[in-house]
Amino acid sequence: MDLSPDHLLHTYGYAAVFLAPLVESTGVPFPGETTLLLAAAYAATTGRLSIVGVVACAAAGATLGDNLGYGIGRAVGPQLLHRAGRWLRVRPERIELLHRFFLRRGGIAVVLARFIAILRTVGALVAGAAEMPYRVFLPCNLLGAAAWSTAYGLLGYELGDAYRHLGGTIASVAGIAGLSILLLLLLGVALARRRLERWAVGEPPSPGGRGPS
Repeated sequence: MDLSPDHLLHTYGYAAVFLAPLVESTGVPFPGETTLLLAAAYAATTGRLSIVGVVACAAAGATLGDNLGYGIGRAVGPQLLHRAGRWLRVRPERIELLHRFFLRRGGIAVVLARFIAILRTVGALVAGAAEMPYRVFLPCNLLGAAAWSTAYGLLGYELGDAYRHLGGTIASVAGIAGLSILLLLLLGVALARRRLERWAVGEPPSPGGRGPS
C-alpha cells in the first residue's frame, strides 16, 4: 500500500489532508506536515483543491488528532509516553523534560508543539499524561492547529504558485533559503539552549531535594 503523501493526495484529496495530521497527532509517526505543504502546493499548481479547503481540513484533522492523543495520554499515562519515545527514538530523559515542560508552560507548550516535529507527534499525549486541565488544553490546541495549518498552508501555496511561474528557479532559491534558516535556527538553539531549558522546565532537581519551580 502506497502511503506517500503525493499518492495519498492524488487519490484521496481532502480526506488525505484531514487524516494525515490526525494520525500524526495521536502519537503515530506520519508525514502530516509534509502532506499539508504538498496539498497546498498541489492546490496552487493544479487548481484541483482549494487552499481554504486544504487549511480547514488540516486544522480539523490536527485538532481531532490532538484531542484523541490527549485522551489516550490521560487514560494510559507515562507508560505509553515511554513506549512512544522508543518508537520515535527519544531518550527517556527527553520524555521527562517534555513532561516538565507541559506541567510548567502548558498553554504555550500546546501551541508551540504544533510547529515542532517530535512534539507535534507526542505533545498531546504528554499534555494528557501530565493531567493538563482540558479547559486550558482545548483553546490552546485550537489556536495551535489554526496557526499551523494557516502558516504552512499559505507557505506551501506560495511555493507552489512561485514554482508554477518560475519553474526550476524556485527550487534553487528555496533550497538556499531553507538552508540559511536552518543554520540560523541551529545557531540560535546552540547559543540559547540552557536558558531556554531553564525557561521551559525550570532548574533540575538537586540531589537532596526538589529544585525551584
